[in-house]
Amino acid sequence: MSIEKPWELSGEELYRAFNSSPSGLSEEEAHKRIAEFGLNELLEKDRRTTFSIFRSQFESPLIYILIFATAIAFFLSDTIEALVILAIVALNGGLGFFQEFKSERALQSLERYVSFSAVVTRNGVKKDVDSREVVPGDIITVHVGDKIPADFRIISFEEFETDESVLTGESFPVEKNNQTLTLKDPRPNEITNMGFMGTIVKSGHAIGIVTATGEKTFLGKTAVTLSAKVPQTNFELNIRKFGNMLIAVTILMTIFVFLVNAVLGRNLLTSFLFALALAVGITPEALPMVITIALSTGALELAKKKVIVKKLVSIEDLGNMDVLCADKTGTLSENKLILGNAVSLDGKYSEDLLEKAVLCNSLLGKRGKLRITNPFDEAIFELANEKIEKTQLDKLTATIPHQILDFDFERRRMSVVLREGGEFLLLTKGAADFVVPACSRKFKSGREVGMEKGDEKLHEAYASQGYSVLALAVKRFWTKKTFTPEDENNLTLLGFLLFTAPPKKTSIHTVSDLQKLGVELKILTGDGPIATKKLCSDIGFVMRENRIVLGSELEQLGKTELEECAEKYNVFARVTPEQKYAIVLALRRRGHTVGFMGDGVNDAPALRAADVGISVNNAVDVAKDAADMLLFNKSLEGVLTGVKIGRKVFGNITKYILNTISANFGNMFTVAISSLVLKFLPLLPSQILLNNLVSDVPLLTVSTDNVDSVFLRKPKKWNLSLISKFMVQFGFLSFIFDALTIALLIYWLQAPEDPFRTAWFLESVLSEIIITFAIRTQQPFYKSPPSFLLLLTSVFASVLGIAVIYSPVAHLFGFVPLGINYLIIVAIAVSLYFALAETCKLIFFRRNMM
Repeated sequence: MSIEKPWELSGEELYRAFNSSPSGLSEEEAHKRIAEFGLNELLEKDRRTTFSIFRSQFESPLIYILIFATAIAFFLSDTIEALVILAIVALNGGLGFFQEFKSERALQSLERYVSFSAVVTRNGVKKDVDSREVVPGDIITVHVGDKIPADFRIISFEEFETDESVLTGESFPVEKNNQTLTLKDPRPNEITNMGFMGTIVKSGHAIGIVTATGEKTFLGKTAVTLSAKVPQTNFELNIRKFGNMLIAVTILMTIFVFLVNAVLGRNLLTSFLFALALAVGITPEALPMVITIALSTGALELAKKKVIVKKLVSIEDLGNMDVLCADKTGTLSENKLILGNAVSLDGKYSEDLLEKAVLCNSLLGKRGKLRITNPFDEAIFELANEKIEKTQLDKLTATIPHQILDFDFERRRMSVVLREGGEFLLLTKGAADFVVPACSRKFKSGREVGMEKGDEKLHEAYASQGYSVLALAVKRFWTKKTFTPEDENNLTLLGFLLFTAPPKKTSIHTVSDLQKLGVELKILTGDGPIATKKLCSDIGFVMRENRIVLGSELEQLGKTELEECAEKYNVFARVTPEQKYAIVLALRRRGHTVGFMGDGVNDAPALRAADVGISVNNAVDVAKDAADMLLFNKSLEGVLTGVKIGRKVFGNITKYILNTISANFGNMFTVAISSLVLKFLPLLPSQILLNNLVSDVPLLTVSTDNVDSVFLRKPKKWNLSLISKFMVQFGFLSFIFDALTIALLIYWLQAPEDPFRTAWFLESVLSEIIITFAIRTQQPFYKSPPSFLLLLTSVFASVLGIAVIYSPVAHLFGFVPLGINYLIIVAIAVSLYFALAETCKLIFFRRNMM
């Protein structure tokens, strides 16, 4: 049972369409409809099981390599190396499982959000039922403070307003009625004769007939979008590509070395073990650990700034983000109204007008009991406290009114009658569209004159600037004692109260700072274009082509056109949750790393679709669960801090990758080539694995390293082509000095097998450690000091590499003590290698800026 456009039908037509009546459904019929249409809840689509989440942690090519390396290490009886790699894999998988398991709770939170009791009429009797048991055709009643259980068409109402901000992003309550509407493909905020699941009743009450439940509701459509599978983040995609590249290089080198050694007639088992050890040697097994440590360090640093990271990998995506999509309300603007000005008809601030606005209040005279809940009155009193002397303000609020005519939605105004001597003063305040037409005179330039042609549009100039405008008018009586709303005519217009949601004080400089960091801000809001344009003007935000794209325009675009529009323009108003989601995906398809900032149910799909979703601690549960990061203060300052820290994290991860991939490639390429010309294996399998283990010790602390300020200036992208180029060029440089060391050892010292292997092991370990200090910065090494911890662990690993060959366990690895001549050769080779690497680095980075 489904009606496509219930807003077009009258009450009688709806009763017939849903086979219902004012007395509601029978219990029997309600149960039949539950069986037919299902419970009023959000179904789980594509929900992953706990096992599937766990399994997915081990589906990365990099993890395949590490698991393979673990098996080889066990096979080679190198238990310590095997256990280290296995611990890294387990830690990385466990952390990923924990993060993704939490993110899968987003839909469950949405279900909790809509699971509550509802008042329905069954068999002519009102009763409370679980909201999940509400069915199409049910007659429901909602009151102020209620959460609406399903989409329903309003039959009868009284002063009914709803807060739809969690669904639409609109910052003001929506006034409702029961009038039929003719609308083509309307957005929720345009359907004023319906209430929607999950929204809140702000005032009044209403009775209506349920037209949609579960997935058929507007909120349900949001949930379906939330449950859809989204693309992997930029970070996840590039880790996968990097892993694939490593697999290809590892397989090729392993096969090559094994086949050549076998062809040369060497022992097949020894050749096989050597080739396998080589495969482990080229594997950057500490990469997952380095990434985890770097991201965790960044998360701790962000926590100090009151930014909580739920998903560690999002830190790297935040650093590389080049587009940030954000709502305006609460992010760029304060989530409250302020009275910007109280202007007379001369266009100037009027304290007399402000005083009369204070007097025109339904709580007047209740001194000490003013508990203003109306946002307009709150804003009036806030400005009054600033502009009016305390003694005068106390006198005003203590005034006892003769009578109050309360606000209603038909008049859209309220009045207070004050007694002044022998006369009565009627003050009227309300929506300018409803007060100005009731005026026949105006007070301007110190005197009262008649209204002129065009005066009925006086307030429109302020409205066009993005203000919400209330008008204030007055009328005097001499003999009347009792007043009614009918007396609100032939009023004298005094002026206008101009309200706005002000920009956050931090918005102007944070928007500018983000732009300086190469992050483009795009505003996606459910608010109207006028208010959005004013905010952009207030914070100095330049709209592309001075254009605001409306949600109604996006509906007409195809996939390619949407991508072009999303990339070209930067301000979008009156957009739906689905359109926010579509814009985020369109930008990602265009190659951007996209962040999204929001806090409502309407923001959840886009939060989940973005490379990094950002919400706030007081957001609705579903938004918080869909987000990767939570801000304790909803402003762009937290995002700005996160961008800088994310870039530092990315910089340090990049250092590890460039270091280990080039050093490992160079060393293993040398081992592979030298095995062809030497009569013995240049390094034993255990020596290769130990080399890899010791040289990785300082790199585990690279996450603490300092990052050059130039690296933080713009977003960075994973560039596998550049990484490959660096690996080959610096790997070849490493090979040259390895070959030089081999030549000196073989042809000058005529070193036997064990001294040769020991000397080359030492040279390999020390060169890989010291080269870190050259390639960790794009500047000359002496201009960029490393972190103390990186320096300390580098010294420790170097000492460890030397000590092991003179220790009691040296024979376990086939090492022998080296004489002074061997140590001199190693020192010369390492020093020359560092000097040449430093020179080549400056040339490389000048040609290939990262």
